[in-house]
Amino acid sequence: MVLHTPPSNRSVGLSAAFMTAELLETHSSSRPGKVPLYGASTQFKSWRYSPERLRHVRQTLNAGAVAAIRKTLETDEPGSSTSVSFLQPDDELLLVKLYVTKIPQLCGHFRFPEEVEATAISYLKRFYLKNTVMDWHPKNVMLTALFLATKTTNTPISLDSYTSNIPKTSQSDVLDLEFLVAQSLNFEFAVWHAHRALWGLWLDLQSLPNLTESLRPMDVYETALKHVRTSRFTDAELIYAPSQIAFAALSLVSPLLCQKWLDSKAPPDPTTAQAYLQVLEQTNSAIGNMIMQQGQPPDVEAAREVDRRLKLCKNPEKVVGSKAYLTRRAEEERRAEEKRSKKAQDMRKISEGEDPFGSQLVGQQESPSVDDDDD
Repeated sequence: MVLHTPPSNRSVGLSAAFMTAELLETHSSSRPGKVPLYGASTQFKSWRYSPERLRHVRQTLNAGAVAAIRKTLETDEPGSSTSVSFLQPDDELLLVKLYVTKIPQLCGHFRFPEEVEATAISYLKRFYLKNTVMDWHPKNVMLTALFLATKTTNTPISLDSYTSNIPKTSQSDVLDLEFLVAQSLNFEFAVWHAHRALWGLWLDLQSLPNLTESLRPMDVYETALKHVRTSRFTDAELIYAPSQIAFAALSLVSPLLCQKWLDSKAPPDPTTAQAYLQVLEQTNSAIGNMIMQQGQPPDVEAAREVDRRLKLCKNPEKVVGSKAYLTRRAEEERRAEEKRSKKAQDMRKISEGEDPFGSQLVGQQESPSVDDDDD
């Protein structure tokens, strides 16, 4: 298990200051006032989904990949796709989840801080909201996502030190996919994490009056942090705000502390406060159920079976040495050669004195010279 590193004072202050806004306002877009920091983030704008939307995205990606692979197989050998058992969206999710659970193991081996672990997991999940495992196997994507996370969280490690400590991993396994992973993330590398929100919430509790240390022992925080870590194996961060996940994790451990915190933050108007409490109860219940029911590592044997099926339905254009792969590479080389030829031709025109922007327009006349004579 990776040791918890408390966030900086600045981030803790921001987390505590905007905790109430995130908890209450993210589900009430009609409420006037300033937008919380999280509401203005790329995470909120680009990587927040409803459960229905998340399911639709995965089904659409899966259907598109199956159609493309089937077409490629049929082009290569008519009738060959009829016997192929393509993966379903749930199969893909199971395999991705297996490699999500491997990230904490690697982070423990390298002694990376929690920020790296949480960020890498987010990157891996987001990648497969733009791609499918039938195109890109999660193993190398996971390794690349983790290496990229060390850069974006300012925890650098050399590529040689990284790959040499992971069996059967070459530097190209990481570098070849780095741009693809970054591109799939829309180059949006900042991630708002629930463990930071939990730390801010815990510090906020210490400032409440009449709340002695006996009511908030440190083991409550540690247990809540375990629930936050468990939530990373679910879709919680793609559906809910970090503060909502943190609050739900603490609620699973100490409903009393959560109630006292809410009492100190609730709006003065009883009707408004009751409406917010109803929303929070529903959200808490949904996140709590997600953590307790879906937060377990996947069945390894079931994941291996999916991996075995994947070998038979992987996009042949991504399989080195296959006919489809060689055809695609030949087409890429042809296009690259056309670019090189065009560039060489342009350079030749320049060297020969020919205007690379084309000749003068027909019928264009020179502008009359301006007479500077005052006479």
